[in-house]
Amino acid sequence: MGPKSEWIWFDGRLVPFDEARVHVHCHTLHYGLGVFEGIRSYECSGGSSGVFRLDDHVERLIDSANIMEMRIPYTAAEIEEAAIETLKANKLSHGYIRPIAFIDAGVMGVYPGNNPVRLVISTWPWGAYLGEGALEKGIRIKTSSFTRHHVNVMMTKAKVCGNYANSILAKRDAIADGYDEALMLDAQGYVSEATGENIFIVRNKKLKTPPLGSILAGITRESIIALARDLGYEVQEQQFTRDELYIADEAFFTGTAAE
Repeated sequence: MGPKSEWIWFDGRLVPFDEARVHVHCHTLHYGLGVFEGIRSYECSGGSSGVFRLDDHVERLIDSANIMEMRIPYTAAEIEEAAIETLKANKLSHGYIRPIAFIDAGVMGVYPGNNPVRLVISTWPWGAYLGEGALEKGIRIKTSSFTRHHVNVMMTKAKVCGNYANSILAKRDAIADGYDEALMLDAQGYVSEATGENIFIVRNKKLKTPPLGSILAGITRESIIALARDLGYEVQEQQFTRDELYIADEAFFTGTAAE
């Protein structure tokens, strides 16, 4: 059984989990043109809840939709309010929030015409993305034979549902070979990112991470860069080859889901 909660925010109203349904002719189901976000909520002192950079995640959701020429029929403030409402309805203080905007049924074919854009927000408890043991013991990764999207192949700044077919193939291959995660290279052979996380390496007390381009502009990545610089560390956003992974002092992934 996958993630489940009592209530789903479905296009403006809370509906029971089992009633949150879409039509089999939903355009996004057939062609993959949808955008989504992954957001974490943490329990704070006193039992209250704190959502990690909710406004920035919602801004990226709207940016992703606009890049893909989808017009979400809600403002950023309305989406933020809906996310909080859904958390409260499900009595979750520590959990995961998944807003997804999709193109509903209507015209069938690659061009979606004026099919309506819907927004759904779900929440559920979600532990460590790569497993609780990974946080303490680390993980084993494989360099994937699947290349990350070139900037002329897809809109890499947008968090698009269909983009993740690339990640699924790489992840499935890594798991089948006994690894925990896959590291993907870009079309030029430089280190890009993992299937759902950005990557950093540390060498001689300097942090290095691939520049924006083929990678998703991770919000946790941005936070790590800012925090490291505030603490006096040099952070280099530049291309590097996988050779450097073998001589790095440390390497780690970042992502709101992966933490």
